Amino acid sequence: MDTAIIPSTFLLTLLLLVGLFFFIRASTKDRTEQAKIASEDDETILMGQLKDYFQSRAYRVVSADPEKKEVIFEGFVQPSWFLAVFLTVLAALGLACLGLVLAQLFSSQNPFFLVLVAPLSGIFYWRQSGRIEKVLLKMEFCQNEQHPSSIITVTAHRDELAELKRALQVKIVHVIT
Repeated sequence: MDTAIIPSTFLLTLLLLVGLFFFIRASTKDRTEQAKIASEDDETILMGQLKDYFQSRAYRVVSADPEKKEVIFEGFVQPSWFLAVFLTVLAALGLACLGLVLAQLFSSQNPFFLVLVAPLSGIFYWRQSGRIEKVLLKMEFCQNEQHPSSIITVTAHRDELAELKRALQVKIVHVIT
């Protein structure tokens, strides 16, 4: 076999493992966004709908400031079993590939000892992604010549914003990441 094939395969495998490492690390990244929701409904009706929605999603009111027209919700976000298993399988496959390349490079007998480290990726994900998340609602009132409207600024996880849009059929005017 050509002597350049195995070292170049080893280098490519290491590069793939670096990508896998950053993929596993990014699975726990905070993805909080801010969105503005416009509604023609009265602000008390819209705020009541949002309060009911977030309480149905296991969030609870932590603080409410009537002067600033702000409400802060808090809730525990469960990690996904599927994603924990998926990341563990990906790590096992990546480490098995590295083991095979190392076995060819160094003539090792048991190349799969690295696979034993793979469950650490699932454990890492599980510990980092199970956390308490906060949702901030801030009410604004926009007086227009044609018709008044309420604007609520929602600061939450991007998946929560997408679910909010789908569940309440509200129009999200502007998203700030």
